[in-house]
Amino acid sequence: MKKTISVVFLGIMTMANAQVIIGDNIGTAATKTSVLLEFAAGQNKGIILPYVRTLPTSPTEGTLILDATTASTARVKYYNGTWKDLSGQNADITSALANQPTGITESSTSKAVIGANTSSADGVLVLESTTKAMVLPQVNDVQDIVNPSPGMIVYVNKTNANLFAVFNGSKWSFWEPTP
Repeated sequence: MKKTISVVFLGIMTMANAQVIIGDNIGTAATKTSVLLEFAAGQNKGIILPYVRTLPTSPTEGTLILDATTASTARVKYYNGTWKDLSGQNADITSALANQPTGITESSTSKAVIGANTSSADGVLVLESTTKAMVLPQVNDVQDIVNPSPGMIVYVNKTNANLFAVFNGSKWSFWEPTP
């Protein structure tokens, strides 16, 4: 069965027929039927979450961000009705913020949507599906990532240590999946 994925960016719509794999044409998922977005193996790279200087007041549930409202106490957070901390520790990202643009006026329709033609969800990258998910970039060890950026997320996939990891700009925080 052919799937249609729409990517919407700055109000321009482009159509593609496949799941989206970034980095190669193979990805990491053995079975592709439940995947919207995945990444090439062995790249030692991750996804960089958006830095926000003001927390959104009513984001879509499932939103992930790097909360930079106070640069000296930045934390990775997600939203599930309230903001939840994923870092468990502060990071000073003042120097990283110096390289980030300010004063940007974003259009409410500026977003990439994968899995649907449109979405009412507010986000930069929206995966819209009731049956498919994103496979995070996989690394053997976060120590293999040269100069990780604040807000980076990866999946550590090694024997006896499968972990979800986020980098808050200072330290990695890890979560082990429950069986």
